[in-house]
Amino acid sequence: MAAEVGEAPGLVDEPGAVILHTGAFGLIDVYYLADGDAVYFAGAIEPLLALARRPYEVNWDAWAAILKLTYPLLEDTPYREVKRLPGSAALVWSRSARRITVRKRTPRWVRDEPFDRGVTAGDMVALLHEALKPFDDRPLLVPVSGGYDSRLLASVAMARRMDVESWTTSPDDGLDNDLVFARYVTRELGIDHRIVPQDPAAYPDEARWAARRLEYLTSHHAWYSPFAREVHKAGRAVVDGLAGGPLMKNFLITADAVEARSSTGRQAALLAALATGEPHLPVLSDQALAFMDDRVGAAFAQATSMLRGHRAELPLSVLHTRTARGIARSPVNLVGPEATPVFPFLHPEFFDAALSVPVDRKEGGRFYREILRAANPRVAALPSTNGALPHRRVPLRSGGPAAREWNHRMLLKAATVQGLVSEPMLGVIARGPDALTEFGSWNSRFWLRGLVLFGSWLTDYEEVLGDLTPPWANA
Repeated sequence: MAAEVGEAPGLVDEPGAVILHTGAFGLIDVYYLADGDAVYFAGAIEPLLALARRPYEVNWDAWAAILKLTYPLLEDTPYREVKRLPGSAALVWSRSARRITVRKRTPRWVRDEPFDRGVTAGDMVALLHEALKPFDDRPLLVPVSGGYDSRLLASVAMARRMDVESWTTSPDDGLDNDLVFARYVTRELGIDHRIVPQDPAAYPDEARWAARRLEYLTSHHAWYSPFAREVHKAGRAVVDGLAGGPLMKNFLITADAVEARSSTGRQAALLAALATGEPHLPVLSDQALAFMDDRVGAAFAQATSMLRGHRAELPLSVLHTRTARGIARSPVNLVGPEATPVFPFLHPEFFDAALSVPVDRKEGGRFYREILRAANPRVAALPSTNGALPHRRVPLRSGGPAAREWNHRMLLKAATVQGLVSEPMLGVIARGPDALTEFGSWNSRFWLRGLVLFGSWLTDYEEVLGDLTPPWANA
C-alpha cells in the first residue's frame, strides 16, 4: 500500500510479497530498472544506469514533455531503460507467482472528494500553526521571496516565536523585485535577513550543477544553485512553500479551465496554461512540434485521468504534474538531502482544508489574501510579486555574455539531432552567441533553456546513447 500521510517511500517484506512503495505524491523519487528476472531500484537514476546495458535508448516522450512542460510525465525518464515509480504506486514481487507487477492506488484525497466545509482564513492559519508545531525546537530557515507563500510561512513561524533566519536570492526573472520586497517582509517581522548573490559569470557552472544534480529532468532551478549550496552549510531545516499556489490562489488555473463545461475542456485549458507558450520565433521544426504536442497531450491525459470530474480536479492536476515532477525538485533534490525540507502546505489537515475551498473563491488570489490578513495584516499589506509589479528591469544572469556563449555551444549540440530545431532557429544559431539576446521574453527564455538542457544532456551522455534518430525523422 502506498503511503497516504507521509511522503517517504518504503520497502515492506511480507510473507507473500515484497512491496516497494512511493509516497502519495511521489515527491521522493523511486526509480527502477528491470533486467531479466531482476528488478533494481534506487532514489536516483545514475546508479541504475551503471547496471543498464549500453547503449542506452533515448526516451523521446520524456524529452517531449521536458521541452513542452519543463518536466516529464508518468513513468518517463530520459532513458527507456529506467522508469520512475509514480506517486501512490508500488512495485510488488509475488513470492507465489514469482513475478513483479506495478500496483497503482487512488490517493486518499482523490477517493474522498472534498466538499465545501466553510473553511475560514483563520482556520487555515490555525492549521499552519499545527503543521509547524513539530519543528518548534528546531532552528529553521524560511527563504522569503516577494510572493505570498513565503511571507505567510514566515509570519506563522514568527508568531510561534520559532528560531528563524530568512534568506533571499534572485529568481533571475529580469526584475529582482524579490530582493526588495523580501526586505520589507523580514523587516516588519523582525527576522535576520541575508541576500545570497548570484554571479552572472558563474551561470554556466550553476546551470550545469543543477542539471546534473536533477539528472536532466527539468529545465527549472538553475538560478537556485548558489542558494542551495549555501543552505547546505546552514544546519537548519528549510521551510518551503511547495503547493501553495495551486492550493490557495488558483496558480496556472485559468478562467477558461474554470468555466469549461466538460472535463476534456478543463484538461485542455489546463494543459495550455502549463505548457510553455509561443516563443518570438518558431524554435522547433513543424514535425518535432507535432510529435511533442501529440505525445505530451496523451501523457497528460493519462497522468490526470483519475482526477476527471473530481471536485478539486484542477488544483490536483497541477499538483500531480507540475508541482510533483518539476517544482518539487528544487527543495527535494537541490536543498535535500543535505538539508531537511519542510512542506507545511502538504500537511494532511491543511491540504484537505485547502482543497475543500471552492475554486471560484480562490479566483484572483482573493482567498489567499484573506489568509495573509488573518496571519499578519501588516505583512499582508506589503508589496508582493503576486500583484502588479513596477517596470523595473535588471539584466538576466542567464542572458549575460558567459551564459550566451555556453547556451550557444549547447544549442549547437542539440541542433545535431535530425529535424529537431526549425530553420529560423538554425539561422539564430548560425549568427553566434550574441544572437541569443533575442530570447528575452518569458516564453522564449523557457524554450531556450529546454533546448540548452537537452544539448547539455547530449554532451554528457552522447558516448553511451544509442541511435539518436528521433521518431519524427521517420514520419
